[in-house]
Amino acid sequence: MRYTLENEFLTVQAESLGAELVSVVDKATGAEMLWHGDPKVWPRQAPILFPYCGKLRGGRYTLDGAEYQCPQHGIARDYEHEFLGVFGSEMRFCLRSSADTLERFPREFELTSSFGLCGRTLRHTLTVKNTGEKELRFGIGYHPGFALPFDGAHTTQDYELRFDTPQAPAVIETGAGEDAGLVTGETRLLMEKSAVIPLEDRMFDSDSICMGALSAKTLSIVEKDSGRAVRVGIEGYPYVLIWSMPGDPALQFICVEPWHSLPDRVDAAGDWNEKPCAAALAPGGEWHTDLNMTFDR
Repeated sequence: MRYTLENEFLTVQAESLGAELVSVVDKATGAEMLWHGDPKVWPRQAPILFPYCGKLRGGRYTLDGAEYQCPQHGIARDYEHEFLGVFGSEMRFCLRSSADTLERFPREFELTSSFGLCGRTLRHTLTVKNTGEKELRFGIGYHPGFALPFDGAHTTQDYELRFDTPQAPAVIETGAGEDAGLVTGETRLLMEKSAVIPLEDRMFDSDSICMGALSAKTLSIVEKDSGRAVRVGIEGYPYVLIWSMPGDPALQFICVEPWHSLPDRVDAAGDWNEKPCAAALAPGGEWHTDLNMTFDR
């Protein structure tokens, strides 16, 4: 079921399935600024990645002496999240571990997702609480897709990705074939001290670009002639990915994905407790992260 939050600038909708952001409309123009989720291209729009980001080697891991099969990007996006209500300028959802989730991830947790509006900025806060008696190790990340172009008068080449300060991103390389999407341990320099990543059709035919070693506070999708932009806060995230559907002849959307963890390495043994994580919570422990998206359209 969809739920709505709005202020004088934006109307936002989120779906209880996955607590997924599904619409951000500019009230002045009526423009939909989020990818619309065409199932023929990419059926999702802004999934929450939890309790891990990306792929597991072989699609499985071991924990407490048992093996578990799990899909890419974790399980939170596949479950109904309870709608907790609207509290002033914020609406909240919650996913609690259940008998079903424990069959895929044997840890008890509470994942709260809060959407808040302040002017043209939408803040999505994720809070993880360990409600069990064992340590809760997890990865987590965001995956919002933003519609391109902003209108029918522009094409891909009229846009660029722009950091707020010059950067020299280290691209974290991934494998090919059976190892596609798995981290190799190698890196390469994406660019030398520049604030701009030009956008081109087919630039993601080899899949996402995962960047580390960033010091920027924001990464924006900017329409060069008008200055209209969607600005994503990336400060404090160790990894930021950019992605669109490989093989699509023109960019219909672009995802800017701040992550707190990475996919498995190509040589990963599959032991959950050896995976790098966003946090390792003791029983009763709590952790949160925020994603700010500002729509200067």
